[in-house]
Amino acid sequence: MASSRIIKKYPNRRLYDTETSTYITLAEVKDLVLQYKDFQVQDAKTGEDLTRAILLQIILEEESGGVPMFSTDMLANIIRYYGHAMQGLMGSYLERSIMAFHEAQKRFQEQAQTQPWPFIPGQMPNVMGGYLEKGAKAVIDMQEELRNQAFKLFSGFPYAANADTAAPAPEAEKPRPKAPKASTTPRKPRTRK
Repeated sequence: MASSRIIKKYPNRRLYDTETSTYITLAEVKDLVLQYKDFQVQDAKTGEDLTRAILLQIILEEESGGVPMFSTDMLANIIRYYGHAMQGLMGSYLERSIMAFHEAQKRFQEQAQTQPWPFIPGQMPNVMGGYLEKGAKAVIDMQEELRNQAFKLFSGFPYAANADTAAPAPEAEKPRPKAPKASTTPRKPRTRK
């Protein structure tokens, strides 16, 4: 099994590819990702693994220019899961969703090679962004459902929850007051005195 390609990151932010013995740019690291090359970015002094940080930097640059994949709401929802009890679930769910989408895209491309059809360029980022947003919404809905079920399950116990954390009991829906009926008699015009 071949070892990962090592890219060293120096304090001056330069990236050095040890395989080609040359300095490379972030765009060239992105090309390695697109070519499915296995690599690891290490701090030149400490040897610390910086691969995730570099990949996040590439995502940030992609999101900042061109057509972003993630909406503001989607990013806000992802941020809300940091430090949350379901953070691990959210991460693995997104990873599985992206892998499933990737597999579906691969099958789609294989079919398109045998049965070509008109394709509109630039649609795939929109399709993927929408797919991820729907998946994240499903997780949020699932979390809310789990929370509601937990409250229902434990609400019968006297020690179910503190007053601060208890979910407010749903109020019975009150009938709305009826709007006054409009008069059908015509108004008399005002006259000046």
